[in-house]
Amino acid sequence: MNQPFIKTEKIRFKHVDYAGIVFYPRFLEMLNDLVEDWFEEALDRPFHEMHETNGIPTVDLKVQFKNAARLGQVLQKKLWVKNLGFASVLCGFEFIDETGKTTLSGEVTLVNVAFNKDRNDIKAEPFTEAMKVKIMNFQL
Repeated sequence: MNQPFIKTEKIRFKHVDYAGIVFYPRFLEMLNDLVEDWFEEALDRPFHEMHETNGIPTVDLKVQFKNAARLGQVLQKKLWVKNLGFASVLCGFEFIDETGKTTLSGEVTLVNVAFNKDRNDIKAEPFTEAMKVKIMNFQL
Protein backbone atom coordinates (compact mmCIF):
# COMPACT_ATOMS: atom_id res chain seq x y z
CA MET A 1 0.00 0.00 0.00
CA ASN A 2 1.28 3.45 -0.88
CA GLN A 3 2.07 5.95 1.87
CA PRO A 4 2.13 9.74 2.00
CA PHE A 5 5.42 11.62 2.17
CA ILE A 6 5.80 12.84 5.77
CA LYS A 7 8.03 15.45 7.41
CA THR A 8 7.85 17.25 10.74
CA GLU A 9 8.15 20.98 11.34
CA LYS A 10 8.70 22.71 14.66
CA ILE A 11 6.94 26.06 14.87
CA ARG A 12 9.62 28.63 15.53
CA PHE A 13 9.55 32.32 16.41
CA LYS A 14 10.12 33.19 12.73
CA HIS A 15 6.80 31.50 11.85
CA VAL A 16 4.50 33.38 14.22
CA ASP A 17 2.85 36.77 14.41
CA TYR A 18 2.31 39.03 17.44
CA ALA A 19 -0.47 36.74 18.71
CA GLY A 20 1.96 33.79 18.78
CA ILE A 21 0.23 31.83 16.01
CA VAL A 22 1.58 30.89 12.59
CA PHE A 23 1.26 33.81 10.18
CA TYR A 24 -0.58 32.36 7.17
CA PRO A 25 2.16 32.99 4.53
CA ARG A 26 4.55 30.92 6.65
CA PHE A 27 2.25 27.92 6.14
CA LEU A 28 2.75 28.30 2.38
CA GLU A 29 6.51 28.41 2.85
CA MET A 30 6.25 25.22 4.93
CA LEU A 31 4.24 23.62 2.13
CA ASN A 32 6.85 24.62 -0.44
CA ASP A 33 9.56 23.14 1.82
CA LEU A 34 7.55 19.91 1.93
CA VAL A 35 7.32 19.78 -1.88
CA GLU A 36 11.03 20.52 -2.20
CA ASP A 37 11.91 17.78 0.32
CA TRP A 38 9.60 15.32 -1.49
CA PHE A 39 11.34 15.95 -4.79
CA GLU A 40 14.81 15.59 -3.25
CA GLU A 41 14.32 12.78 -0.76
CA ALA A 42 11.65 10.61 -2.38
CA LEU A 43 11.84 11.40 -6.09
CA ASP A 44 15.64 11.86 -6.32
CA ARG A 45 15.16 15.14 -8.17
CA PRO A 46 16.65 17.90 -5.98
CA PHE A 47 15.71 21.45 -6.88
CA HIS A 48 19.35 22.57 -7.14
CA GLU A 49 19.83 20.10 -10.01
CA MET A 50 16.37 20.29 -11.56
CA HIS A 51 16.41 24.07 -11.83
CA GLU A 52 19.36 24.00 -14.19
CA THR A 53 17.00 23.08 -17.04
CA ASN A 54 13.54 22.54 -15.55
CA GLY A 55 11.13 23.71 -12.90
CA ILE A 56 8.04 22.53 -11.06
CA PRO A 57 5.94 25.65 -10.46
CA THR A 58 2.70 25.67 -8.52
CA VAL A 59 -0.16 26.50 -10.89
CA ASP A 60 -3.11 25.96 -8.56
CA LEU A 61 -3.38 26.01 -4.78
CA LYS A 62 -6.36 25.40 -2.53
CA VAL A 63 -5.80 25.91 1.19
CA GLN A 64 -8.02 25.57 4.23
CA PHE A 65 -6.80 26.94 7.54
CA LYS A 66 -8.43 24.65 10.11
CA ASN A 67 -6.81 25.45 13.47
CA ALA A 68 -4.11 27.76 14.75
CA ALA A 69 -0.59 26.44 15.16
CA ARG A 70 1.41 27.97 17.97
CA LEU A 71 5.02 28.66 18.84
CA GLY A 72 6.75 25.48 20.03
CA GLN A 73 4.31 23.00 18.49
CA VAL A 74 5.52 20.28 16.15
CA LEU A 75 3.45 19.65 13.03
CA GLN A 76 3.40 16.49 10.98
CA LYS A 77 3.23 17.52 7.31
CA LYS A 78 1.81 14.96 4.87
CA LEU A 79 1.78 15.05 1.06
CA TRP A 80 0.24 12.50 -1.29
CA VAL A 81 -0.64 12.18 -4.97
CA LYS A 82 -4.28 12.49 -6.01
CA ASN A 83 -3.78 12.53 -9.78
CA LEU A 84 -0.85 12.31 -12.16
CA GLY A 85 -1.27 13.91 -15.56
CA PHE A 86 0.86 14.35 -18.67
CA ALA A 87 3.07 17.04 -17.14
CA SER A 88 1.21 17.84 -13.92
CA VAL A 89 0.65 16.27 -10.54
CA LEU A 90 -2.22 17.07 -8.17
CA CYS A 91 -1.22 16.53 -4.55
CA GLY A 92 -3.21 16.61 -1.36
CA PHE A 93 -1.60 17.85 1.83
CA GLU A 94 -2.39 18.06 5.52
CA PHE A 95 -0.55 19.50 8.52
CA ILE A 96 -1.48 17.89 11.85
CA ASP A 97 -0.52 19.02 15.37
CA GLU A 98 0.52 16.77 18.28
CA THR A 99 -3.09 16.40 19.45
CA GLY A 100 -4.22 15.09 16.05
CA LYS A 101 -5.96 18.31 14.99
CA THR A 102 -5.57 19.39 11.39
CA THR A 103 -4.12 22.89 11.18
CA LEU A 104 -3.91 23.12 7.39
CA SER A 105 -5.16 21.07 4.47
CA GLY A 106 -5.64 21.44 0.75
CA GLU A 107 -4.45 20.63 -2.74
CA VAL A 108 -1.55 21.83 -4.85
CA THR A 109 -1.08 21.31 -8.58
CA LEU A 110 2.49 21.29 -9.82
CA VAL A 111 3.54 21.34 -13.49
CA ASN A 112 6.78 19.95 -14.83
CA VAL A 113 8.28 22.59 -17.14
CA ALA A 114 11.39 23.01 -19.25
CA PHE A 115 12.93 26.33 -20.14
CA ASN A 116 15.28 27.24 -22.93
CA LYS A 117 18.92 28.18 -22.45
CA ASP A 118 18.16 31.91 -22.18
CA ARG A 119 15.36 31.20 -19.65
CA ASN A 120 13.00 33.48 -21.55
CA ASP A 121 10.53 30.73 -22.47
CA ILE A 122 9.05 27.86 -20.51
CA LYS A 123 6.71 25.08 -21.58
CA ALA A 124 5.12 22.05 -20.00
CA GLU A 125 7.22 18.92 -20.39
CA PRO A 126 5.93 15.41 -19.74
CA PHE A 127 7.30 13.49 -16.79
CA THR A 128 9.62 10.65 -17.75
CA GLU A 129 8.30 7.13 -17.24
CA ALA A 130 10.83 6.60 -14.43
CA MET A 131 9.62 9.77 -12.67
CA LYS A 132 5.98 8.69 -13.07
CA VAL A 133 6.76 5.41 -11.31
CA LYS A 134 8.39 7.26 -8.39
CA ILE A 135 5.52 9.75 -8.14
CA MET A 136 2.88 7.00 -8.19
CA ASN A 137 4.45 5.45 -5.08
CA PHE A 138 2.70 8.27 -3.20
CA GLN A 139 -0.76 7.92 -4.72
CA LEU A 140 -3.40 7.12 -2.09
